Amino acid sequence: IRVLMAELARISGHLLITGALPMDLGAMTALVYAMREREMIMDLLEMISGARMHTSFCRVGGVREDLPDGFFPKIREFCDIFPNRIRDYERLVENNRVFLKRTQGIGVISGEDGIDLGLSGPNLRASGVDWDIRRDEPYEIYDRLDFNVITRDEGDCYARWRCRVEEMRESVRIIEQCLDQMPEGPFQIDMPTIAFPVNKDKVHCSMEALIQHFDLSAYGFKVPKGEVYSAIEAPKGELGFYIISDGSQKPFRMKVRAPSFVNLQGLFGVSNARYLADMIAVLGSLDPVMAEVDK
Repeated sequence: IRVLMAELARISGHLLITGALPMDLGAMTALVYAMREREMIMDLLEMISGARMHTSFCRVGGVREDLPDGFFPKIREFCDIFPNRIRDYERLVENNRVFLKRTQGIGVISGEDGIDLGLSGPNLRASGVDWDIRRDEPYEIYDRLDFNVITRDEGDCYARWRCRVEEMRESVRIIEQCLDQMPEGPFQIDMPTIAFPVNKDKVHCSMEALIQHFDLSAYGFKVPKGEVYSAIEAPKGELGFYIISDGSQKPFRMKVRAPSFVNLQGLFGVSNARYLADMIAVLGSLDPVMAEVDK
């Protein structure tokens, strides 16, 4: 379920920049088309969690609740429709002379410069660096899934746009495999010290369960003393968390490695932005979210 949610979020994020980059350069229609399919994803997320964007659905030890009735036919319908819609986006702009002139050969970042700048995700893979945490340092069930890591060699604005378009196709493949492999059974670990009980009746009739529920709600759970860094392949790149624990419920220190903040440094790595207008294309192709940059 968590991989399925992650890939829906990846498609949602890529759809925004897939349509927004052409819009930044004067082609309005692509964004309208992309938002149409993004609404389908938002409907699925709302069906699962009640929220359309910030779902807060994944939990330590599982997810908040099971997938609702009627979800599987809806997401299967999306997987059937969406690949043809991706082709529509490509037809709109892939032969558009203005879009190609504004993106091909513009804002080139070499693989070496990308690594030095700390780029990750599609921005790095578009420069020819074959690195994806889902495959190279697998988590969840990614090591059991068949998908391609999309790379390009040009390192320009068009390559970064094209990588995201192709990655959406791979995300559909991953979602379909998740649906095919979805097991029966609990969706949350049965450990009341770190996860709320699925069956609330225990809280009503057991003093121990009530105390554990209150303690978890009020204080959280204790984490063993030590330090750890863990990262995932988020839509915009490597999203990492470095935590130092002193053994209490609250971290002694925590650092969020937000990909947008790092990817924005790519503006300093472009080798051939000749005009101020080129920076609009470069910034759009790097796909930063300024709220995440400011974090």
